[in-house]
Amino acid sequence: MKFVRDRKKWISWLYQAKKRFGLVVFNYTVTSNHIHLLVRDTGQEVIPKSMQLIAGKVAQQYNYKRKGAFWEDRYHATAVDTGEHLSRCLVYIDMNMVRAGVAKHPHDWATGGYQEIQSPRDRYSIIDHNSLSQSLAFKSVPTFQKHHRQWVDEALRENDLEREAKWLQSIAVGSEAFVNEFADTVNPEISKGKTTVVGESFVVREPSVSYSAHSDGKMGLLIAPNTLKWNLSL
Repeated sequence: MKFVRDRKKWISWLYQAKKRFGLVVFNYTVTSNHIHLLVRDTGQEVIPKSMQLIAGKVAQQYNYKRKGAFWEDRYHATAVDTGEHLSRCLVYIDMNMVRAGVAKHPHDWATGGYQEIQSPRDRYSIIDHNSLSQSLAFKSVPTFQKHHRQWVDEALRENDLEREAKWLQSIAVGSEAFVNEFADTVNPEISKGKTTVVGESFVVREPSVSYSAHSDGKMGLLIAPNTLKWNLSL
């Protein structure tokens, strides 16, 4: 998605997923060759349905002029604990294009969620400010927005631009209790000994398997049966 208009098409389908399925969106960054999306799991197969809609519609818009699969791989989902772990993930997504050297500040990237988090839209809003604020234990949206600006400013001051694989390769990031319970719920084969400490978070990764073992080469990778189902009382 090289051009801004193409990235905005993806965002327009994200908005449709919110309208159709009730997807709760916390943050996003759409780049030329990948997307970071932070959403809340409501436990109703909303995420896989939304991803199927977005990926399918965007691919259709491109494939009338080309052949072959548009998306290189299926999406990878990482469960993120609430509180401090969630705030770090939020800022990590904000800083994506600064990390890439394309923008000096998250506000400068038009197809990222930072602008809407700080300046809520009157129409076609995507970010769920109330749910995001509550998940971060703030009593009001303005208070959350103030802290969000401070987190990003601190990351910029400290030049915190290192790529963190834990957000991209783990199946869960958070407290030790959170990642262990998540691993036991979604995949009993993952032993608690697989839990490791990365920075100030605990992470757990799925056993390595070849992508071809799951691939049917089509959109089947995005349907609900291919997602991990879990139900935690947090």
